[in-house]
Amino acid sequence: MPRGKWTNHKGRSRRFTNPDELEEQRKREEQERKWRSSRGEDSSSEEEEQKPATKGDKSNSEDDTEESDSESDEDSDDKKKGVAGLIEIENPNRKQMKAKKLATLNESLENAEPAQLSRREREELEKQRKKLHYQKLQAEGKTDEARADLARLAIIKQQRAEAAKKREEEKKEKEMAKIQKSAETQKALGKR
Repeated sequence: MPRGKWTNHKGRSRRFTNPDELEEQRKREEQERKWRSSRGEDSSSEEEEQKPATKGDKSNSEDDTEESDSESDEDSDDKKKGVAGLIEIENPNRKQMKAKKLATLNESLENAEPAQLSRREREELEKQRKKLHYQKLQAEGKTDEARADLARLAIIKQQRAEAAKKREEEKKEKEMAKIQKSAETQKALGKR
């Protein structure tokens, strides 16, 4: 056993409820319920829901759930705990969770509007749209920058064409000069 003020309780023996005791307890509760119903005092559905279900209650619990569903709807309005039964309180912040069917959830998801975007997200989307629009106009040549680029390209093409023409002329002149020089050398040598 460990020394000190803290002890470990894991090794201690556990006590389990006997199934016979559970069956007796269930019968006693059922008799009480019948006795109350015969006197006209319906037991509140809240008490029934708080009692834990046991293994012996399986067959009886199915019947109780059907009855308690119909009773809980009626009793929830009639019997309220504490001051709530005396004073009508309507709290707009209090939301009661209701069971929803899968079909209604699917319909609500289909009909739901897309989630609202934050200001930053909207600005980011707007920025992307503007950028794509500008790139499209740029490709079509409708922006000032695109027109300036196209004009610059036209000038460069013209300059390159003129330079190519000039090179061709110089090449022809060199060939002509070469032919003329070889003719002069042939003449000077006396060969014809």
